[in-house]
Amino acid sequence: MRVIFMGTPEFSVPVLEALAAEHDIVAVYSQPPRPAGRGKKDRPSPVHAKAAELGLEVRTPLNFKSAEDREAFAALDADIAVVVAYGLILPQAILDAPAKGCLNIHASLLPRWRGAAPIHRAIMAGDTETGICIMQMEAGLDTGPVLLREEIPIGATETTGELHDRLSAMGARLIVEALARIDSLIAEPQPVAGVTYAAKIDKAEARIDWSRPAGDLVRHINGLSPFPGAWCEVGGERIKLLRAELAPGSGEPGTLLGGFTIACGSGALEVLEAQRPGKRPMEAAEILRGLTLPARLD
Repeated sequence: MRVIFMGTPEFSVPVLEALAAEHDIVAVYSQPPRPAGRGKKDRPSPVHAKAAELGLEVRTPLNFKSAEDREAFAALDADIAVVVAYGLILPQAILDAPAKGCLNIHASLLPRWRGAAPIHRAIMAGDTETGICIMQMEAGLDTGPVLLREEIPIGATETTGELHDRLSAMGARLIVEALARIDSLIAEPQPVAGVTYAAKIDKAEARIDWSRPAGDLVRHINGLSPFPGAWCEVGGERIKLLRAELAPGSGEPGTLLGGFTIACGSGALEVLEAQRPGKRPMEAAEILRGLTLPARLD
């Protein structure tokens, strides 16, 4: 099939690779290069870089407001467009241009967690399962009918980074299957009940409030790992906590109970992985060899 691929972050890269192995990618659309790194030089997105490596044409319009960009898209004469974490709301003219429309790979079990951060929010909410939906796109935010879905369990201490990688690989596999079966798949409308929205993660959410229950904080820490990283202050140093689990014990919130076990508003948690500023992530035992924890954390 003649496929237009639209994606931007690392999550989308395995999908592009899988489609390029099976179909004719007539163009890749991605967000424009952005300033990044210490020098703040423009850096192409992960999808842009991979597409260039594969020798594919890359287009980076700021949006599709101009008639010229919409006409250039339609002129590709694509059979279908595949969209995964592209980062733009697509106008109806773009959705209608490919012969078979536009498919979206969404990392949740729709209608739960429509929106920008479904992986983070699933872990932070304590969901025990999530999955991938292949959805026929329409004008609403993740409201289209679903062609394929597959569920996976969420591990008790699984981080967003780990779940991200599993779902990315699943999305790549399912979209290849969806395109192979596109003429026989039945699009099922999403149910009205059970709609939730996964708001974009705000860095202001990341600071840990030890007065919260231990279960909430375990989900908070694992759900924000590795980015932006839940954090607390230790001796004036901002430490990112990257993985935690429930632990026995109780005490005044923020009190150190031994090792890297900390009392919360109710119950306690044990930090399994953490990261000091400018350092690599470390397991708790390793980081404690060079870090003295105070009796109470802020």
